[in-house]
Amino acid sequence: MHHVSSITRYSALALGIAGVLAVGQAHASGFQLKENSVKAMGRAFAGSATATGDASVVVNNPAAMSTFKKTTLQADVTLIDLSANFNGSGFAAAGTPLQQPLRGSQGGDAGDQTAVPALSAIFPMGDSGVTIGAMVSAPFGLKTEYEPGWIGRYTALESEVKTVDMTLSAAFDFGNKVSFGLGLVYERAEATLSKSIDFGSRICQINVALCVTPNPVAAPFGPQKNDGEVKVEGDDTGIGWIVGMHIHPSDKVALGFVHRSEIAHDIAGTADFTVPANVSPLLAIGAPGQFVDTTGGAALTTPAVTTISVTYGITENFTLMGEVSQTDWSSLQEVAINFGNPRQQPNPATEDFSWKDTTFSAIGAEWKFNDQFTLRGGYAQDQSPTNNTTRTPRLPDADRTWWSVGLTWSPSETWEVSGGYTRINTDDPSINLQPSLATSGSTLQGKYDANVNLWGISAQYRF
Repeated sequence: MHHVSSITRYSALALGIAGVLAVGQAHASGFQLKENSVKAMGRAFAGSATATGDASVVVNNPAAMSTFKKTTLQADVTLIDLSANFNGSGFAAAGTPLQQPLRGSQGGDAGDQTAVPALSAIFPMGDSGVTIGAMVSAPFGLKTEYEPGWIGRYTALESEVKTVDMTLSAAFDFGNKVSFGLGLVYERAEATLSKSIDFGSRICQINVALCVTPNPVAAPFGPQKNDGEVKVEGDDTGIGWIVGMHIHPSDKVALGFVHRSEIAHDIAGTADFTVPANVSPLLAIGAPGQFVDTTGGAALTTPAVTTISVTYGITENFTLMGEVSQTDWSSLQEVAINFGNPRQQPNPATEDFSWKDTTFSAIGAEWKFNDQFTLRGGYAQDQSPTNNTTRTPRLPDADRTWWSVGLTWSPSETWEVSGGYTRINTDDPSINLQPSLATSGSTLQGKYDANVNLWGISAQYRF
């Protein structure tokens, strides 16, 4: 076998990089990752923009940094344990005289265990009313991987996306019980995606006699007989911003508003194709110049997120929190891949997503039952931007419900350690993919049994 490039590679780039970069091992809507704070996770992220004592406000609401009176360092790590098991079927060479049921396994558990770290630091600038902060976090990401030879191999094998944000923020509080905050975000995104290609079906389109002589069973070429593989990699960096407001009219009540901007990426990609040796000469005749290495890329904009939080202290030891946030996934309607090779057809290749804006709503509470221990819990509902027509196995996403618990231990005035657990139940996502270039002309229908467990631990030091 040897390596070439083709139109399918950029279909994979559109389906994968674009369809995933707006998402993540995901554990908010789409492939958004909320897991930047174990404390907030213990409340299902209710009050993430208003709760005191959590240094993740560097990105969750920079204005709330004004509540910190001491230099604070915080490290969080969350283990995302995703389980996604498919049950379904489909057809290769769908709609043609050679149509046949897809062969292979159901793919096994496409999920994985992934650790998501976050580091934050807050520095009050004396009595100036100015506080600055810095944070490293991962706002978007995804990792799914299926068994080789599974029935949906022509749509997805491996999908992995990593984003890393470096954020610098400042808060301004001049004694009027209203704080303002600004943040500058530098984001790096990397993606690795792969899938199988049904070159046998492609050869049947070039010369059908090779697929029916002496008969369709004994012919050397045909659907699912001559599989290859494509692996796509791409990366880019982008700049965004965060603006926030924190209103604290009393010690009991706090309101927070924060807006995170879109971040534009110009993904530059490469791809390696593995093609069976007996297929390459026929492709060179039937599609000259279309299956050679080339450059390509796609414009991609990750969504804006707007959040409103509230915190209310019922007693000195018991606090309620609420939160509503909107993620503007409707910015991801389609992705057009432009090829460096003018022979590639079509050019650009366009993938339809038709995503919608989503709402995340949460309610949570904290109970400080002594100076050392604080218990918290929360519940959330999280909408998915996907739909039954364009949903892909790379991201088997659907509406979700969150159930969270957490605990903080403060052995001294300077140290505290927090732990948290969240169970995310996902409505059974369905797949209904119709034949296209992106799927080698195959269909795929079925449902997933999907859920997520989040385990987190964090440490904070104040001085």
